[in-house]
Amino acid sequence: MDIFDTFLNAEVMRRTFPMLLQGLWITLQLGAASIVAGLVLGLGLAMARLYGPGPVRFVTRLYIDIFRSIPLLVLLIIVYYALPFVGLRLSPFASAMSALTLVSGAYTAEIFRAGIEAIPKGQFEASAALGLNGRQTMTEVILPQAVRIVIPPLTNNSINVVKDTALASVVAMPDLLKQATQAQALAANPTPLIVAAVIYIAFLWPLVALVSRMERRFAARRR
Repeated sequence: MDIFDTFLNAEVMRRTFPMLLQGLWITLQLGAASIVAGLVLGLGLAMARLYGPGPVRFVTRLYIDIFRSIPLLVLLIIVYYALPFVGLRLSPFASAMSALTLVSGAYTAEIFRAGIEAIPKGQFEASAALGLNGRQTMTEVILPQAVRIVIPPLTNNSINVVKDTALASVVAMPDLLKQATQAQALAANPTPLIVAAVIYIAFLWPLVALVSRMERRFAARRR
């Protein structure tokens, strides 16, 4: 059997491509929503860990350590299959977004914390000398500098979130991988899976290259 007929069948590709585009749209929606929610959660966690009272810092650090340790697939299955036993039933999209956000927020918190701690202490002292209060110092002086520092790792984390959306297929989420799997079963041909892999690469490869370029640029500036 011709390898192209098996893995790159043009007729199968033509018939199943609309399904893959529908899945891609769901994947992009899930990825974007989870990234934004993870950024908000991560910034809040970072601020709580750095500047909260003792008990808040302890709980925040515990949260971060736990959700950086638990496999995302395990958390996703718990959210979708276990929570209904206590009366909380979430849709596949909400379940996937919740799991992705909880894990992404933990990693994002550490990224923001490292960025804020990288700002010289003199910046805080200079802000106090100018009469800025704590909120003004953070929003007008510290965070703008910290954000520039953490852009490369945040972008890399966002790429990982988009890749992790593929795990949502285990909770019947009609994302790109789920649609490709269904298309493969309907066509009795693996072409949709190959096309889905190519779509992931085409979408994420430029972002990976962008991260590498930003990291080189920031490294050159530090030198």
